[in-house]
Amino acid sequence: MITYARQNSEEQPDVPPPPAEDHIAPAPRVSVQAFCETVETAAAVQSAGEDRRLGKAHLKIQMGGMAAAIEAYRSAPTPNVIILETEGRTDILAGLDQLASVCDAGTRVIVIGRLNDVALYRELVRRGVSDYVIAPVQALDIVRSVCNLFSAPEAKAVGRIIAVVGAKGGVGASAIAHNVAWAIARDLALDSVVADLDLAFGTAGLDYNQDPAQGIADAVFSPDRVDTAFVDRLLSKCTDHLSLLAAPATLDKVYDFGADAFDAIFDTLRTTMPCIVLDIPHQWSGWTKRALIAADDILIVAAPDLANLRNAKNMFDLLKAARPNDRAPLYCLNQVGVPKRPEIAASEFAKAIETPPIATIPFDPQVFGSAANNGQMIAEISANHRSVEMFLQMAQRLTGRGETKKPKGSLLAPLLEKLRGK
Repeated sequence: MITYARQNSEEQPDVPPPPAEDHIAPAPRVSVQAFCETVETAAAVQSAGEDRRLGKAHLKIQMGGMAAAIEAYRSAPTPNVIILETEGRTDILAGLDQLASVCDAGTRVIVIGRLNDVALYRELVRRGVSDYVIAPVQALDIVRSVCNLFSAPEAKAVGRIIAVVGAKGGVGASAIAHNVAWAIARDLALDSVVADLDLAFGTAGLDYNQDPAQGIADAVFSPDRVDTAFVDRLLSKCTDHLSLLAAPATLDKVYDFGADAFDAIFDTLRTTMPCIVLDIPHQWSGWTKRALIAADDILIVAAPDLANLRNAKNMFDLLKAARPNDRAPLYCLNQVGVPKRPEIAASEFAKAIETPPIATIPFDPQVFGSAANNGQMIAEISANHRSVEMFLQMAQRLTGRGETKKPKGSLLAPLLEKLRGK
């Protein structure tokens, strides 16, 4: 079935492009072959193939359009997806009929054309074309069209992955990740899971006062067993909407992993959880880089000093370049206002990174230290602490949700919160 038809951008120049934060679910491991007639379309398809959401797809590009596709599949099996560019009208329907005679069952066809015509659209629908895209196309058009083929509108939405990482060790990135996840679950009422990826020294179990017998290590060391049921058994329930995939935090093993070691875990979590928050340790390896690039949204946590500024800018520039079709990474400043410590102002960070921080969290060792030692969140220790509102704002920015489910104006709210805590 046709997913949708887009309007010609030349005929409607005032239509704004899709927002960068538009959530597109990644495509599975599929084969995609494109037959282009113009170098501009070929370049757009090539750029789409480099997008993280098509990272598992095997893409091949050829020139020649419809005629080349018909000739190619006379003696070869067809892939999962065929992308066809055509510049004519009279030959497109006849060409599709010829292609159907050599096309394997189950193959999906995306047509790129220059005609914005209802009659043509209906004929394409009748012939079973999966999508019709009006040229000229951009890389994101191709990404969206291919990915939407494998994401049915009636299916449960694929989970959004939020990666949180520190620009430097000891900047409190884990505390930020855990409190933001708490706000997502409690205030936005969004089912979420925190995955603690620091297997040797992770603190998520301590912060949530959990000590599960199993966790993420069981999954990463048994990749052949990873499925929905297996991962569900490893989750530790923290609240009604928040679960934890805890790190073992033991040193009896060496945690050296390949770049794709966590892929199966993330893919499985996406199918069951609307929101996955990755607590990524401060290290640079194949799998940490891969996890950051593949995330839907990224939050970099930095302290206000020179090393953090340098590292944050390096990470920001690399991730922005590696994810040209995604929203740029976000960053926040933490531990701001340490007495007698020279600090770099937020305005200097904004000038270097070319965007302001989404939050500036004050240094408060009493509250943050008490929360860490008690295995509680800041909202549980001090509901009116100014950082609590910042965590909620970050949660809203990272999830794209503006409304909270938290009741307002109730005089009994503080008492109810205490009772829930007990």
